[in-house]
Amino acid sequence: MNMLRDRLLPWRPLARVLQALLALTGVAACGDGGRAAADRNGRGTIIIGVAADADFLLPAVVGQLVGKQVFDQIYDPLAVAPASLRTVGDAGFEPRLATSWTWSPDSLSIAFALDPRARWHDGIPVRSTDVRFSVSLIKDPVVLSSLAGGLSNVDSVSTPDSLTAVVWFARRTPEQFFVLVNSLAVMPEHLLSAVPRDALRESEASRHPVGSGRFRFRRWVRGARIELVADTANYRGRPGVDHVVWSVSPDPTSLWARLVAGEVDLVEVLMGESLQNVIASTTARVVPYNSLDYAYLTFNLSAPGNPRRAHPILGDQGVRRALAMATDRATIVRNVFDTLAFVGSGPFVRAQWTADTSVATVGFDREGAQALLDSLGWRDTNGDGIREKGGRPLALSLLYPSSSNARRRSAPLLQAQWKAVGVDLRLEDMEVNTYTAQRSGGKFDVAFDGSHADPSPAEIRQNWGSKGHEGAGTANFGGYANPKVDALFDSALTTFDTERSRLLYRRAYEQINADVPAIFLYEPRLVAGLSRRINAGTWRNDGWWTTLADWTIAPADRIPRDRIPLSADLGPDSSRGDSVGASK
Repeated sequence: MNMLRDRLLPWRPLARVLQALLALTGVAACGDGGRAAADRNGRGTIIIGVAADADFLLPAVVGQLVGKQVFDQIYDPLAVAPASLRTVGDAGFEPRLATSWTWSPDSLSIAFALDPRARWHDGIPVRSTDVRFSVSLIKDPVVLSSLAGGLSNVDSVSTPDSLTAVVWFARRTPEQFFVLVNSLAVMPEHLLSAVPRDALRESEASRHPVGSGRFRFRRWVRGARIELVADTANYRGRPGVDHVVWSVSPDPTSLWARLVAGEVDLVEVLMGESLQNVIASTTARVVPYNSLDYAYLTFNLSAPGNPRRAHPILGDQGVRRALAMATDRATIVRNVFDTLAFVGSGPFVRAQWTADTSVATVGFDREGAQALLDSLGWRDTNGDGIREKGGRPLALSLLYPSSSNARRRSAPLLQAQWKAVGVDLRLEDMEVNTYTAQRSGGKFDVAFDGSHADPSPAEIRQNWGSKGHEGAGTANFGGYANPKVDALFDSALTTFDTERSRLLYRRAYEQINADVPAIFLYEPRLVAGLSRRINAGTWRNDGWWTTLADWTIAPADRIPRDRIPLSADLGPDSSRGDSVGASK
């Protein structure tokens, strides 16, 4: 389909339909019956349709959202933020591995009392030494964990006894509790301590996780599915269903059809014709929901594959500004999402308490972009429509994952907009793991990136803080660095005056927008497709999957055992201490 010609079906009436559906049905509506008779073997199976496989399943090395969705079921943190996503202080936080916690008088340490009932899925008790080990693992620079930035303020962990872990901080900060529990995925020392840290990604542990959560890992068939099974004797209670499966469909446009046909129970993002088809379905319903997702174009400020040299084109802030001026973000959003996305305003999402959509941005100005490129010496000297300078054409490549339908639809629109000002933009549609490797290795010009932000604005340092700056740079794939921005981050993170913190973040956002290390394109207003047989409760803003263990299926709507698409040779589901077959 020619993405430059074809428009979506009318969406403004559709948006009104979605609002009415949300008001009338809500996420918690139960299924209408109509599936097979009750599953005599248990509580049923939920199948999640996804367009991309996970990269890893071990929290310390996961870099993709599907991997996080899975490990959030397998591993428990010490505590979780309240549904309000309040990130200052610890009021309302819910216990997980920790039953309680005690602050020191100077707030420089927190003693966590671990639940004595907590067990790893191989039967070994969870101990305070696991907490200490996990901090060390995540912070180890050899591991290159995306969680490391959140633990930069953690000085050490002491273990006065087997069920008490005392976390010591370098300094007191307003969000130190949230940042700690949100970044600290507690992992089993007895299974991981012997694994060389520079080989963690290639180890069996990254493909075969053993956690303490309400679901246990069962099997991962690369490119096909990930299977979890209920931990029936879990210290926090048995999950509402027996199995959860992530079923991979490399063609994202086919997911809606699988949902309507009853092959999967959830498709997390629908748009356009797919959304209309689900609305018309009798087997599934649509669920509008909030999220922390946003998408942007990351400019590589270094020569691809050589971080010691500036990029010959994008190393010039003037060129980046011209490209931002050439980008009609509103038109891209309207064509791809219509009314179901916001135009990006900066490196934040609206759910974060420091969000400020009034910050200054580089606006669309095609004539201004052409004039700026002229002034920088980029001119079309041979009349072929592409600018050159010193014999080098103004040619760039754009990497994006094929698993993202929105990015696939947006890329040709961007290509046409940049061509209008004399830029030759080559599109590189890649399998998600290949894309991730290229982006993480700095082997790109422009990467069409997406991020699932934390509720706390502190996570911004990992994307836009200078590499080498304390706790920053772990996801700064473009190599952006500005000491002024780093200083603003430090001040915003340490002040206990929330209004001053908000102002400091605003100044950081505006400086980043002015430096143009990226073009912030859109923030989706997401709509999922959900089987009518699923009772999914109320979804939190920090991820629909965070309450997955509490989802249920009415007995009359459970799939008979012979229709559950699990591996036939897995053996019975025992509640504790069984061995798990290796993934092949």
